[in-house]
Amino acid sequence: MSTPSPTSTVALATRTLSPRQRGVRRFLRNRLAVFGIVTIALFLLFCFVGPLLYPTDQVHTDLRSTMLPPGSPGHPLGTDDVGYDILGRLMAGGQISILIGLAAGVLATVIGTLWGAIAGYVGGIVDTVMMRIVDAAIAIPATFLLLILSAVLRPSVPLMICVIGLVSWLVPARLVRAESISLKSREYVLALRAMGGSHSRAVLKHVVPNTVGTIVVNATFQVADAILLVAYISFLGMGLQKPATDWGAMLTSGMTYTYAGAWWLIFPAGFCIVLTVCAFNSIGDGLRDFFDVKGRAA
Repeated sequence: MSTPSPTSTVALATRTLSPRQRGVRRFLRNRLAVFGIVTIALFLLFCFVGPLLYPTDQVHTDLRSTMLPPGSPGHPLGTDDVGYDILGRLMAGGQISILIGLAAGVLATVIGTLWGAIAGYVGGIVDTVMMRIVDAAIAIPATFLLLILSAVLRPSVPLMICVIGLVSWLVPARLVRAESISLKSREYVLALRAMGGSHSRAVLKHVVPNTVGTIVVNATFQVADAILLVAYISFLGMGLQKPATDWGAMLTSGMTYTYAGAWWLIFPAGFCIVLTVCAFNSIGDGLRDFFDVKGRAA
C-alpha cells in the first residue's frame, strides 16, 4: 500500500477546513495584518488604559515646567510650551484621534453602504441620479470642506465625527453599488421578489449582507483616512482647541519650536499617526485575504 505524500496530506487537510477557518489561516499568514492587529490593540491600551496608570493634568498649565526635554524627572517624554506632559498628552490626543477615526469610519461606511446598495439594486433613473450626486460630491476635496466648516462652526468631537463621516461615504457607496448590481439578479433575490418580498427586505436581508467583505475591508481604510483627516485639519490650526487635543494638534504646536531643537514635540505624535494609519491599512489588507472566496489555497 502506498503512503500519501505530504503534499496530498496538506491538500486534504485544507479541503476539510471550513471557509471561515481557511480565511483565518490566510489572515494569520499575513504578517503585516497580524502586526496591525497587535499595534492597534497596544494603542488602545496605551490611550485608554494608560491614563489610569500614568495620570497627568491635561487641563491646567504649568509654566514652571515648560519645554523640559525627555528624561526629565517625572516627565519621560518631556513637556511642551505650556507645561503639559508629552506622554500624557499623547494618551489624551490618541483617545480623541482614535475615537473620531472609528466613529467617522463607521458613519461613512453605514451611509455609503445604504446609498450604494439602494442605487445598485433599484437601478434606472434612481441609480443615475444617486450616482451623479456621488460624482459631484467626490470632485470636491474633503479637506477643503472640513476647513470651511471648521472656520464657520466651533470644532468639537461630535461635529468632527459627523463632518468627516459625511464627506467620506462616497467611496464605499461606489464599491457597494457595484456589488449590488451583480447581486440583485441572483436567484435568492429573485425568489424573494417572486414571493412578494419588499425591496427594502431584499436590500437589507440579501444585498447588504452579501457585500459584508467589501464593507468590512473598506471600513478599515475609512478609519485610517479619518484619522489622517483629523490630523490634517488640526495641523492647519482648525481642529479642537486647548485644552483638548489630538495628535495633529500636537504636531501644530511642536512646529513652532522646530528650529529650537524641541524634537520631542513633533516626533512622538507623528510616529503615532503614521503607525496607527499603517496598522489599519495592514488590517484591511489582511481582511481582504480573509474574505477571499475565489477558492485560493489556504
